[in-house]
Amino acid sequence: MSGMRTFDELVDEAATVDVSGWDFGWLDGRATEERPPWGYSRLLASRLSHAASALDIDTGGGEIIGEVPRLPPRMVVTEGWPPNVERARRLLAPRGVEVVAVSQGQALPFPDAAFDLVTSRHPVAPDWREISRVLAEDGTYLAQHVGPASAFELIERFLGPQPREQLARHQDREAAAAREAGLHIVDLRTARCRMEFFDIGAVVYILRKCVWWVPDFDVDRYRDVLARLDAEIRRYGAFVAHSTRTLIEATRSRDAASAVG
Repeated sequence: MSGMRTFDELVDEAATVDVSGWDFGWLDGRATEERPPWGYSRLLASRLSHAASALDIDTGGGEIIGEVPRLPPRMVVTEGWPPNVERARRLLAPRGVEVVAVSQGQALPFPDAAFDLVTSRHPVAPDWREISRVLAEDGTYLAQHVGPASAFELIERFLGPQPREQLARHQDREAAAAREAGLHIVDLRTARCRMEFFDIGAVVYILRKCVWWVPDFDVDRYRDVLARLDAEIRRYGAFVAHSTRTLIEATRSRDAASAVG
């Protein structure tokens, strides 16, 4: 916890700390987020331990894959942000993982039916046709996606009222897009998880790290909003928001080869 440090001290510290990678250890004691009930990390480790070849999309700095005890004989990860690509290489290359830089919206640089398992934790914008294409027949896609209206209580403080649906993130829309690409939905679950921010530095940090939440975020631009949030946190002990998460599991049907390509 930050004790009685001033607004300026907290903001200045959070504005300069390194936010590369996908490790949120800096927030320990400063913010919490409830975990979805299905335990994605445990599910991922179990599936990877039985796979022959696997691809993890939008891997960040490789932290999630790096925690898996047993990786398949061929493990490949993709990432679009150059600092994370380098971070993932440092972490994963010693374990024989192939780290491939793939820009957002770019086709996956792998042959058809290359992997029996494709995974992702919080993909930016899943390309269902590409996911289906690189999956082997009867292969599986297992992922945890960000759901609709996630963290809107915080985001709307900066951007004002947002569209309630954010349909592209809605689980039913995602499932329909997956089916259209030749995938069969095996499991689809959603959860609403409580988030708490215990000091304004934690808010600045998360907005710098999750740049898509408030795309034009800048400490000076939003200093008045940050000051009001700081006052609320000091008065009530925390600022509360809620994240939404979707667990999706899908398999590549036998007919996908003719439906996709």
